[in-house]
This record gives sequence, C-alpha cells and structure tokens, in this order.
Amino acid sequence: MSTVAYITARGLFGRRRVLLLLPLPVLLVGLALICRAYDVDPDQWGQAVVVGLGLAVVLPVTSLIVGTGVLGSEVDDGTIIHILTKPLPRRDIILAKLLVAVGVSAVVSCVPLYVAGVLADGNRFGLALAAAAAIGAVAYSALFLLLSLLTRRPVLLGLVYILVWEGLLGRFVSGTRVLSIEQYVITIADKIAPTDMLPGKVNLTVAIVMSVIFALGGTVYAINRLGSFSMAGETS
Repeated sequence: MSTVAYITARGLFGRRRVLLLLPLPVLLVGLALICRAYDVDPDQWGQAVVVGLGLAVVLPVTSLIVGTGVLGSEVDDGTIIHILTKPLPRRDIILAKLLVAVGVSAVVSCVPLYVAGVLADGNRFGLALAAAAAIGAVAYSALFLLLSLLTRRPVLLGLVYILVWEGLLGRFVSGTRVLSIEQYVITIADKIAPTDMLPGKVNLTVAIVMSVIFALGGTVYAINRLGSFSMAGETS
C-alpha cells in the first residue's frame, strides 16, 4: 500500500494540476492579511473570507482537484490496468489513494484556514477551523474519489455538488443541508470555538454522523466499484 501511495503522490505532484491548488489558499490568506493590516473589524470580513471563501471554496475545490486526480486520470487513460494486475487487494489501492488525497487536501486547506482564523479571532478559532477542515477533507476526498470511479466527468459532478447543492440549495433549502459537508464543517468548527462568524445550520450530532457516513460510505463503495473493473479497464 505504501508503494501505491508513493506512486500516487509522485504522479499528483508531477502534473500541472497541482499548480491549481495554490491560487485559492494564497488568496484566502492575502485577503485576511489585508483586512487585518487595515484594521477592518473581523465582524465585517470574517464570515465572508473564512466561510464564504475558505470553507465554501478553498476546502471543497482543493479536495475536488486532488480527490478526482489521484485515480481519475488512471481510469481515463487506461493505466488503471497496470494497478489491477498487481497482487494487491482493491481495498489497499483505494485506501492508499484516499490517504494521499486526504493528506494533500488537508494540508493545502487547513494551513491557510488556520492563518485566516488566527487573524480573524485568535489561535483557538484558527485551530477550530483547521480541525474541522481536516474532517471535511476526509469526507470530501472519499466522495470525490468515488465520483472518479462512477463517471468520466467527476470534476463536473463535483462542481455541481459544491456550487449547486451546497452553494445554492444549501443556503435556501433547509432540507439539503443534511447532505452538505460544508455545513458539517461549519458546525464542528463552531462547536470547538463558538463565534458569530460561523452560521452552522445543522446540529453537532448530524454533522459528526453524516461526516462518518460520507467518509466510510464513499470508501466502501469505491472499494466495491474498483473491484468491478475488468482487466480491460471497463466495469462489468
């Protein structure tokens, strides 16, 4: 499994796709620094920057880029065959890919969120955002890794989930929030460091249980899905 993880990480960082991970975190930290430098009240910019950009854009988009990249390209170009011919359990392949996706997504998202949180409301708030974002990275990565096995357009479907389900419906249709990873992250962060900047709309029990369901459900389904791939790279 460690070999698969190493090859996955090397392939991920060797592609131009990894360059897409940099602008959003830099923008998040840059905006927070500018607001802090000009002594703007955090109540005026905290929610827009931390939630509107950090939790609603940086975390899910980073997880989407990485989660669909660790396996999706291999499915598209047929090199998944080479992995499937190795004497490795499908479970180990998925877990290795997921481990890389979670690790990269968490680092790229949690660090700028921590910095923005510290600038907005101190160290505890920064740690709360980082911890909640790490949980969100696990759930998002499992979902987007699964999408890369279910469709040849995982990025498109992932964007629909982020922009339409979480971004549009999640703000105006209360019932959709139960299936919104963004809402789980907000609720968990708010529980760790309560603040008016985090408008959590689901309770903590729902946030924790549904995060586990997304993470475990997506992983198990991905393992079963990969097991259905034939040696020709098609699904049976």
